[in-house]
Amino acid sequence: GIVLVAINPYEQLPIYEQDVIYAYSGQNMGDMDPHIFAVAEEAYKQMARDEKNQSIIVSGESGAGKTVSAKYAMRFFATVGGSASETNIEAKVLASSPIMEAIGNAKTTRNDNSSRFGKYIQIGFDKRYHIIGANMRTYLLEKSRVVFQAEDERNYHIFYQLCASASLPEFKELGLSK
Repeated sequence: GIVLVAINPYEQLPIYEQDVIYAYSGQNMGDMDPHIFAVAEEAYKQMARDEKNQSIIVSGESGAGKTVSAKYAMRFFATVGGSASETNIEAKVLASSPIMEAIGNAKTTRNDNSSRFGKYIQIGFDKRYHIIGANMRTYLLEKSRVVFQAEDERNYHIFYQLCASASLPEFKELGLSK
C-alpha cells in the first residue's frame, strides 16, 4: 500500500486549507507532493471506482499528530463529497466528552494529555459518495497503566481527579471511600 510519513508541526499551516483540498481532488497519486490529502483522494477514488470499502491506517507515537491527520482526512472527504458546508464532520466524529478524556488520557513523557485510546472511525457514504454518517469506536490501549506507570508518567487523569475530590460531600455517594 501507500505509506505517507508526516510530522506534527504543532501549529496551523496553510497546507491544509480548502484550496489545497481542491488541488489534490481528482489528482493521481504521485502527481503532486506527498500529503494526507493525496492519500485520502486515492482512497476516495478507489472507493468510487471499485465500489469497495477502503481503509486508511494512521499510526505513530504519542504526540505524533495521528488525530490531527485523521481530522484532515475527514475534512477532505467532507469537502470532496459535498458535505463540508452542511456538516462539520471532523468535529462531530471526534467530539468526545470530558469524561472520556479523563478516563482515557494520561501524562506521558512526550505529552501531558495523551489519549491512551485507539480509535476506529467508520465513515458511511451514499451512492453519490456524500458522507451520510460516521461513528467512532474507542478501545483502551494500556490497562497496565492503572497499576504501573513509567518514570515521569502518570496514571489516567481520572485517578488524580478522584483523589482530589475525596473530601467533597458528593464523593461519599459514589461509594469509593478509602
